[in-house]
Amino acid sequence: MTASHEKSLLIDQLSAVMDAFASVAGRHIEVVLHDLTQPDSSVIKIFNGHVSGRQPGSPLLDAPDNDRGFLGLLNPPSTPQGTEPAVFTRYPTTSLQGRPLQSSTVLFHDDSGRPHLSLCFNADNGAINAAREALAILLPQEPEEKQEQQAGLEEKMDEIIRACIPPTGRLRTGASKQEKVEIVRQMQHRGMFMVRGGVEKAAKVLGVTRYTVYNYLEQIKKATDPTAAEPVEPAE
Repeated sequence: MTASHEKSLLIDQLSAVMDAFASVAGRHIEVVLHDLTQPDSSVIKIFNGHVSGRQPGSPLLDAPDNDRGFLGLLNPPSTPQGTEPAVFTRYPTTSLQGRPLQSSTVLFHDDSGRPHLSLCFNADNGAINAAREALAILLPQEPEEKQEQQAGLEEKMDEIIRACIPPTGRLRTGASKQEKVEIVRQMQHRGMFMVRGGVEKAAKVLGVTRYTVYNYLEQIKKATDPTAAEPVEPAE
């Protein structure tokens, strides 16, 4: 099989892939098949050409700005890179009309390792982003007062931690179980566990699980109430 025949066969195969993709893709995704050996009219086939303003026969130079696949052609390696396809995924580009795009490109090489075909995907997500922003306007917003209140609670928990583990708010290396239980007792006395998330925050500081903190609290309860049930020994 000649190189020309192999190239023609690959074009037919990629064209079939484009047909299948175009049948399920939205109008915001452009798919372009290029013949890189014909830069003056490289576009062989294109779907949703309105995304970039191109059509069959458009030149390679009409590609979106900052196209990584195109830049790779302008700065080819000094030695051939083999015949395996080169894949460039999810990189930002800009259409000739100035719209931001999200692009991916596959470069196909001939037997000598030189790129001769490329399949490019360019997504204009402008309409999707606008729809997302419009929906965000319709959704209820969390009151600023609630956000400020939560921030205040976080700050209060940090203050409690610093007070119970002075001066850095960090537990020293090798702290014993008894030391950790005492710290939990102080945190409880200061109201740490009345705040949502207090147990999780204490567990992180102590380097234990939240279940261990609950066991410490049971142990503290038993110490103050002899009738309380025997706590489960935490595994650390």
